[in-house]
Amino acid sequence: MSEPLALSLGQQFELERMTRMIDSTGDPQSLRALAKQLLQAWHTQKAATEWIMRQQLGTPSQFGGLGKSGAGSSRDLPTPPKTNGSMDVL
Repeated sequence: MSEPLALSLGQQFELERMTRMIDSTGDPQSLRALAKQLLQAWHTQKAATEWIMRQQLGTPSQFGGLGKSGAGSSRDLPTPPKTNGSMDVL
């Protein structure tokens, strides 16, 4: 059985940095923009995780109708999003 999911030290620092940034922001427009960025990042990460799971399991997409063939070939799957590991905030 695999070990439980845990944040790396770098991820913990990034989480703390972002938390402090949110706490220090009093402008509703800035908070709204930040919330939208975080929502986009969350959904991008979710899509990337599903893509990786499909690659490892060799199963066709069950989410989002990525291909009509249902064959599950790698050409039906999108390339995973490229990220640099950090978020650009405001």
